[in-house]
Amino acid sequence: MATQEVQPNETLTNLKAESDTLKTKLEDERAKLHDVELHQVAEKVDGLGQFIMKTRRTLKGHGNKVLCMDWCKDKRRIVSSSQDGKVIVWDAFTTNKEHAVTMPCTWVMACAYAPSGCAVACGGLDNKCSVYPLSLDKNENLAAKKKSVAMHTNYLSACSFTNSDMQILTSSGDGTCALWDVESGQLLQSFHGHASDVLCLDLAPSETGNTFVSGGCDKKANVWDMRSGQCIQSFETHESDINSVRYYPSGDAFASGSDDATCRLYDLRADREVAIYSKESIIFGASSVDFSLSGRLLFGGYNDYTINVWDVLKGTRVSILFGHENRVSTLRLSPDGTAFCSGSWDHTLRIWA
Repeated sequence: MATQEVQPNETLTNLKAESDTLKTKLEDERAKLHDVELHQVAEKVDGLGQFIMKTRRTLKGHGNKVLCMDWCKDKRRIVSSSQDGKVIVWDAFTTNKEHAVTMPCTWVMACAYAPSGCAVACGGLDNKCSVYPLSLDKNENLAAKKKSVAMHTNYLSACSFTNSDMQILTSSGDGTCALWDVESGQLLQSFHGHASDVLCLDLAPSETGNTFVSGGCDKKANVWDMRSGQCIQSFETHESDINSVRYYPSGDAFASGSDDATCRLYDLRADREVAIYSKESIIFGASSVDFSLSGRLLFGGYNDYTINVWDVLKGTRVSILFGHENRVSTLRLSPDGTAFCSGSWDHTLRIWA
């Protein structure tokens, strides 16, 4: 390089041009395999009848915007975090609060329940992920047992335990995702590939779960191999930040929700986007998405205070749920699929069924 006295900007331009032509080639190759649309294949499938979903419980207690929530595997408890710095564990059935922790920072953007149900993890603007063990003794001071597990150089946007309580996966505004050992707080693997803030992640549903998907402000959804730390697939069809990603129950596809007011479905085997869920009338971004247990429905929480329910196969909207009085920030299906919970900037969580 140095001997030829190449202008640095010239090589950059050349490399950029080359990368663009390679990208175009890749798109052409993908297009060759694109023979039919999902909704065309699904034309023979029966449409969904009328179904009524209502708010069955409202959980009140946060003093500010609810930012994140997660279900416990026992299908009954919920952990939620909010902008007021509080993390609350609820019994969703009785609406009682079982534990509450005040974090040292506001904007607790991420929280997760451990698979065993014995701990919760949370974090946000403090740039770290803290794990709190939960005990049956209601009077115990949880903050005293807090363990700081993960450290990022920018805010924590999402966290999720892997299939055990011993490892936790985090994503951050520093543009990386990372896998940590809960006991020692050691970094086991880091994942670099996003060009800007990573906003969301979801683990593949299989028992062997060695992959996860992440989405971010660079409009990209990346699929990662947890063992190698490599990005194995990348999808870039959204026109704005990706706020939420969620695997299809079979693990063969995932959905994403974005500020471009669309939700999209990506098939990992076909290596491409197979459906877009949008309407002219929907102009506000989708903040969170989740599938029904069968995978036939896609629930999307939007910034216009509504929850849209989409028919995944036909690409049509089958229902629209009203109730929240501010933007819906988080939405999760319960582990048994009988209900789902949504959290909102109106300070409440709602259980729908």
